[in-house]
Amino acid sequence: MSEFDTGLPSVRIIQTYINDKTEVELKLVSDDLIVGRIVWQDINCFCLVDQYEQPTLVWRQSLVYLKLKA
Repeated sequence: MSEFDTGLPSVRIIQTYINDKTEVELKLVSDDLIVGRIVWQDINCFCLVDQYEQPTLVWRQSLVYLKLKA
């Protein structure tokens, strides 16, 4: 298991999204699109909360892309 590197640009930008409560879109390898706010991240996962405050745990390896909600 590798260590969570908070110095990586990808980790820092996601931390900014968490702090600013920015709404994002996550596209998954299953072709699902999930919209919400990331509330935390770790080495393996993101926790995304949708408009109904329902949390969804998303494994990083299942992610195709993450972008700001347009």
